[in-house]
Amino acid sequence: MKQPKVGLALGSGGARGFAHLGVLKTLTAHNIPIDMIAGSSMGALAGALFASGQKIDDLYKLALTFKRKYYLDFTVPKMGFIQGRRIKEYIRLFTFGKNIEEFTIPLSIVATDLVAGKKKVFQTGSASDAVRASIAIPGIFVPERIAGRLYIDGGVIDRVPVSVVKDMGADIVIAVDCAHSTAEPTIHSIYDVIIQSIDIMQDELASVTGITDYTDFMIRPDVERFSSRAFRDIEEIVKEGEKAAAKEVDRILEKIRDWKGSP
Repeated sequence: MKQPKVGLALGSGGARGFAHLGVLKTLTAHNIPIDMIAGSSMGALAGALFASGQKIDDLYKLALTFKRKYYLDFTVPKMGFIQGRRIKEYIRLFTFGKNIEEFTIPLSIVATDLVAGKKKVFQTGSASDAVRASIAIPGIFVPERIAGRLYIDGGVIDRVPVSVVKDMGADIVIAVDCAHSTAEPTIHSIYDVIIQSIDIMQDELASVTGITDYTDFMIRPDVERFSSRAFRDIEEIVKEGEKAAAKEVDRILEKIRDWKGSP
């Protein structure tokens, strides 16, 4: 009996994106196959760590010890405040220095070509370079230069890359959306201004692009009360991912059974 290919689309969300780990844990605990992953921004980071072969329990440990100091390498602000070399080395280390095509699970990493204004999907080449490009929040991180092109945050152009994972060949698409603008946020710095502005833009973009068009299951962890820019409360954020995924497990398993049983 032919098994359907299950694809996971992991969206942006900053620190809220740690909820992706909770989703991954719940799906794998219920033996729901993850045959391919597409990720934007924080979803690209979580997806790369998992697809490279890291065990989910080890990823939990990494998440709970993650601190801002792992990526805060400030530079003279010309195209961004943060150079991004530290976080790229972090990514390289925990993806075992692999290229994307060497991963255990096929992965697509979405970034935005800053000059062309178009979506770029990385499926080969350095995983650390591609993820660094996908998480390059404009105005915060210096854009990542790959093969002479400048790339920024994938969430700018594709918050939850459901069409990308569908194009990879997924029969069943599970999307995870952790990015939502916060009503009445606390704004103290230019960093807060930029992040909140991007969150608002992504909310508006998602409302008109119909990210559910290619989606069989949309998982939205209840993470709005958490800051997308402060890496604290990570354990609670991860648990929200677990809870949100658990609500969909029975329906996903039923969809897989029905697909296998279809003529």
